[in-house]
Amino acid sequence: MKKSAAVLLGCVLVAGCGSGSTNEAGGKVVVNINGQPPQTQAFDRKVFDEDVAEFEKQNPDIDLVPHEGFMDPKTFSAKLAGGQLEDVFYVYFTDPAALIARKQAADLTGYVKDVPHYGDLKQELKDVFTADGKVYGLPTANYTMGLLYSRTNFTKAGLNPDQPPKTWDEVRAAAKKLKDAGVTGFAEYSKSNQGGWHFTTWMKSVGGDVARKDGDTYKADFNNDKGREVLRRLKEMRWDDGSMGEKQLLEIGDVQNMMGAGQLGMYLAAPDNVATIVNQFKGRYEDYGLAAIPGQKGTLLGGEGYMINPKATPEKIKAGLKWIQWKYLNPERFEENLQKYKDRGQPVGLPIPPIADIWTGEPRKKLEELKAKYATMPVQNFQAYVDGSEQTKGTLEPPQAQQVYAILDAVVQATLTNPNADHAALLSDAETKVNAVLAQVK
Repeated sequence: MKKSAAVLLGCVLVAGCGSGSTNEAGGKVVVNINGQPPQTQAFDRKVFDEDVAEFEKQNPDIDLVPHEGFMDPKTFSAKLAGGQLEDVFYVYFTDPAALIARKQAADLTGYVKDVPHYGDLKQELKDVFTADGKVYGLPTANYTMGLLYSRTNFTKAGLNPDQPPKTWDEVRAAAKKLKDAGVTGFAEYSKSNQGGWHFTTWMKSVGGDVARKDGDTYKADFNNDKGREVLRRLKEMRWDDGSMGEKQLLEIGDVQNMMGAGQLGMYLAAPDNVATIVNQFKGRYEDYGLAAIPGQKGTLLGGEGYMINPKATPEKIKAGLKWIQWKYLNPERFEENLQKYKDRGQPVGLPIPPIADIWTGEPRKKLEELKAKYATMPVQNFQAYVDGSEQTKGTLEPPQAQQVYAILDAVVQATLTNPNADHAALLSDAETKVNAVLAQVK
């Protein structure tokens, strides 16, 4: 995302986008931060800018300099080398491991002990930013994949919408009943790298994965019984039961549209899909439910957080961590934020920001109580997902994820478009190709 000329000029005149100097202006510590939403996201931009102003009011010794955009792996190293990387920068969960290995993020180990509520964050999320016992960042939001379903169509098919499927066998049985009721029972992506993405989710749900660490390298890990189980289950629903419909080669927009139009029973998704279906495809919150991933042996974990420029001074690190904690990791602001979202007509009730599912202990209990108090939708429809996320271990995407997913797309496509597809041959061929991609990981 390109910054405006004014922002770039400000970067030069005020502080440099990220430097090792203290960059004090009038006795203030100047901290460049990214993650500011673009003007096109009016509500999110307004909230971000209001928070910057409020934080500076409460911390008159800190001057925040916001920048639009997020972390771009393609330009990150050049920005860091050129002194243009912000002091506090946004990352997806797929980024920290490589940044830490290349020493492109500050070691925060000595500082996080002073970050309020750090100990209340989910350990698996903190682990994303930890290596060799040292801490390099803070998680601020996450998602895991679950089962999104149409409560309306469940009722139509004689299924209990308050008791969604918990196993893949139950998913298959429900899909058949939904098909008999006149809708597509279950849909799956298979193009634009999304088939490989969801194949990875399936693999985790049955206790497997698509890649494993093998010494200092990675190896493909799906040409096995678990990989064959996933393809068998897809084949059964697609060809034996006919519960996945005739139209295939679907991607996320197709499936969301089907759900919004009342033509679909179930698909794998993260919570943000519910809001998208309502906002873009004319759905209604009360018509949908979200359950834990079938089987609950594992699920795909994703999310975001913030790291700090390795060239930042101790003053900047302390100020940057203070901002991250105050804005994103602050139980004292839970109620204020929920009230603000509700008053401004934003949806409240899904386990997504401003109520990200990142907490344990008392903050989690407090957040659940406040979510129920301020909800603008029936939160009980999504409670099975929230409860399941506590019991299901989430793990990250594989290295070189998009290249791996592109290869696995072909496996899912063949399974869903050819009733006689040779699953063993598909997995073997994909294994060879994925191993070639993983061999590039350093």
